[in-house]
Amino acid sequence: MSDRQDLLGRHVLLGLTGGVACYKAAELTRELVRAGATVQVVMTEAALQFITPVTMQALSGRPVFTSQWDARPANSMAHIELSREADAIVVAPASADFIAQLAQGRAGELLALACLARPAERVPLFVAPAMNREMWAHPATQRNVAQVAADGATVLGPASGSQACGETGDGRMLEAVELRDALVAHFQPKVLAGRRVLITAGPTFEAIDPVRGITNHSSGKMGFAVARAAAEAGAEVTLVAGPVHLPTPLGVRRIDVCSAQQMHDAVLPQAPTHDVFVATAAVADWRPSQFNEQKIKKDGKKVAPTFELAENPDILAAVARLPAQTRPWCVGFAAESHDLVRHAREKLQRKGVPLIVGNLGPATFGRDDNTLLLVDAAGERELPHGDKLSLARDLVREIASRITRFPT
Repeated sequence: MSDRQDLLGRHVLLGLTGGVACYKAAELTRELVRAGATVQVVMTEAALQFITPVTMQALSGRPVFTSQWDARPANSMAHIELSREADAIVVAPASADFIAQLAQGRAGELLALACLARPAERVPLFVAPAMNREMWAHPATQRNVAQVAADGATVLGPASGSQACGETGDGRMLEAVELRDALVAHFQPKVLAGRRVLITAGPTFEAIDPVRGITNHSSGKMGFAVARAAAEAGAEVTLVAGPVHLPTPLGVRRIDVCSAQQMHDAVLPQAPTHDVFVATAAVADWRPSQFNEQKIKKDGKKVAPTFELAENPDILAAVARLPAQTRPWCVGFAAESHDLVRHAREKLQRKGVPLIVGNLGPATFGRDDNTLLLVDAAGERELPHGDKLSLARDLVREIASRITRFPT
């Protein structure tokens, strides 16, 4: 997904202020260009102490602006020309001093001038703070950040972690891919604005003993893609994830579980407060009826141990049986090995949900691409083969159109 052209045709003004995190701005420039954007870099005088214009020009492919007195624009008004050309302005890193300038409306350098002069109704401003943890926590900084947000900017981060000064805490600038994804999300249609979406993803793990268990090959990639696409579409997203090692999509609330029973217990209390439930998780149908407290040892025995299985709770069916006034609009997934249409249609009827999304599990588990089949009471329709994020966005648009036409 790193080579997706999600920002094709977009022009980004990337502003760098003084801070060690300028090194991340270099990678951010690469990510934005790779995503199809053109990038115009503007640097403050302080930023020049941390990274050179030569580096940023090489990465962006465009000459860097550093002075409000730059005579290259025909009207000698760089702050006007630069802000009018942009589809978005991203300040990363944004120092405490620069955030204070924005909050006070001061414009002593080109970057602050461009932010102040931007047509706010069509050129969004994104600010990615980067500073020492004490500076971030200072009441003055918090007041300034709140004012900048109130004035219409979107504040991205900061993250928490180790800092260049040797301390640990809040104040780290978000990573380049996180900032790229936030910008991509901004330009996605907000077809689920105001909606709350609950999603399950990944496999479950049904323990036999402290070492072994029953699971499957689901990677969780499709479910995580749906969560990202729903968040991009403006929804408030809760993701209940089985045991997978995937980063949480930006803006998504994540609940980690292991077993089917744990997933059931996490989903059922949440479901009545959500508008849509998308069950992408590959939940184990069965679990060992008894858990062995110690590892089952072979000890030279030639006979394999046997154990009874108990049926796991049916999460999708349980949500679909909720009272109409609290039941979300339900979407189930059917990962089959054969006879996809028949099995998906049987699942549609058995679960009592309006939409089943079918796919061939062995052909897609662990991959970044997929083919989806939408099955409802009226028939079947295939979403053509593509990467999972593109398919997730198509599915989200489909869900949005259906809940608009057929509200719960």
